[in-house]
Amino acid sequence: MIYLLFYPFGKRMAKDQLQSIGLTNHAGMVPELLRKKRDKAHPRVTIWEFRNQSIPLAEWEDNRAAIEAALDISIIKMTYGKGKSRVLVYAVPAQIDLPEILCWKDKYLSPESFVLVLGESLLGPVTVNLAHIPHILLGGSTGSGKSVLLKLLLMQAMKKGARVYIADFKGGVDFPPLWNRDCRICFEETDLLGLLTDLVAELERRKEIFRTAGCSSIDTYNKSTGESLQRLIFACDEVAEVLDKTGADAERKKLLAQIENRLSTIARQGRAFGIHLILATQRPDASIIPGQIRNNMDFRVCGRADSVLSSIILDNTDAADLIPKDARGRFLLHDGTIFQAYWFEESDL
Repeated sequence: MIYLLFYPFGKRMAKDQLQSIGLTNHAGMVPELLRKKRDKAHPRVTIWEFRNQSIPLAEWEDNRAAIEAALDISIIKMTYGKGKSRVLVYAVPAQIDLPEILCWKDKYLSPESFVLVLGESLLGPVTVNLAHIPHILLGGSTGSGKSVLLKLLLMQAMKKGARVYIADFKGGVDFPPLWNRDCRICFEETDLLGLLTDLVAELERRKEIFRTAGCSSIDTYNKSTGESLQRLIFACDEVAEVLDKTGADAERKKLLAQIENRLSTIARQGRAFGIHLILATQRPDASIIPGQIRNNMDFRVCGRADSVLSSIILDNTDAADLIPKDARGRFLLHDGTIFQAYWFEESDL
């Protein structure tokens, strides 16, 4: 009863606040708050349901920051309701925010087969299942925490029994000797071509043995045969540097084209055979990462970035708009989820 008494006031206030920030249609009509309810799956999240007055969802997204300030909330996501006449705003009170640092603990390691944990959003842990989404594209400017997140993912993959391969063209600065214990690291382009050629050859080998066994994926093959084929993960902390042909002579361009070809093959075919790519970049240059590779990287994550890099990684400028310029370890997923990545110390290896 108390809720019903006070609800109209909340409704009027919401309308007034949205009108004050100019969220109106061409006729000057303001979205109408129809109801607020708790999200059953996430009790601290409130779902605000609006009659959106024919205002496109894209315009709501463009006004996200203003809506948050007007309604004193932190928005987790916005979607259409049934049809496009309703907009659902999933939010928590503005006072609830993600911590600036989240330290990794081994208890966070997922017990599920090949689920990797990235960090926490306001809805809880953020994960990716490589069995379903095989490749990851990471973006972020210097100091965004991109390299730490990459290492966090590789550490978990190793703990789950994967074989990890790393391309490091910074002389071992980012991956000190500790990583050599469990990973194969290459430092030269010719070594990288050899490594990727070996991975493609293994892909073809697995293709043949899966066909013979009548299996469609690495999980079904291991289960039906009792084998323990490892998942193989290739990681590169600055893939744009590796693929940049600027100023290269004919011989080097040929070498880089071969590297690109091998990466494209793995990106297209690697999922079923347990061969995965985790590629990271801070270069805001769309021409460097070929479409055949980029279009097969379905799980995309971007940290602090300018609008160009954000567009390359996410196909929008949201990372530039939504992540504070001084944030470290704060990331945005391709689906709009903002999360704080776990801080991983290499001593945890």
